[in-house]
Amino acid sequence: MTTGDQTADEDSISTSGWLTAAEICPSPNFNERPPGCEVSLLVIHNISLPPGEFGGRQVHEFFTNCLDCDAHPALGDLRDLQVSSHLLIDRHGQFTQFVPFDKRAWHAGVSCFAGVENCNDFSIGVELEGTDDTPYTESQYAALARVTKILMAHYPLLNPMRIVGHSDIAPGRKTDPGPAFDWHNYKKRLS
Repeated sequence: MTTGDQTADEDSISTSGWLTAAEICPSPNFNERPPGCEVSLLVIHNISLPPGEFGGRQVHEFFTNCLDCDAHPALGDLRDLQVSSHLLIDRHGQFTQFVPFDKRAWHAGVSCFAGVENCNDFSIGVELEGTDDTPYTESQYAALARVTKILMAHYPLLNPMRIVGHSDIAPGRKTDPGPAFDWHNYKKRLS
């Protein structure tokens, strides 16, 4: 599915909040950001469903409440969860967007950054298809840097000092993107 308001510029965000280079797979799991709350944080996550398996559509199904939780024993704990992220970057560097960037996706959960709780209110969540201990691909780093630059250009409060892992805003509860994520490689691409 496409947004219908794509432009010739592949590296942009449409007026309705969609990345023009992304496959659009709308999630019902989002709501409005609180009034006056501007995007000022980027949270990097990882996900694979079933855990450690790549390339399927289970993440898409999970974020759209269509996942068959009986299809694999490891999926049973996900039953009745309603979560989402703004963007998924697969192992090949392809984008899928689930929630417009100007809306509040449900990716961070109980979280705090710089003394401010409820990071979903002011953040964008980007999922990398992966695990804490599986090296991410060159295509993923390139795509993540590309979309980060687009987001920083679109949201002036977003800058490299306000890019964190899920583990940074939910310590002790979350570990992603994990030790396999090369922060130096990623941040170097932003300069």
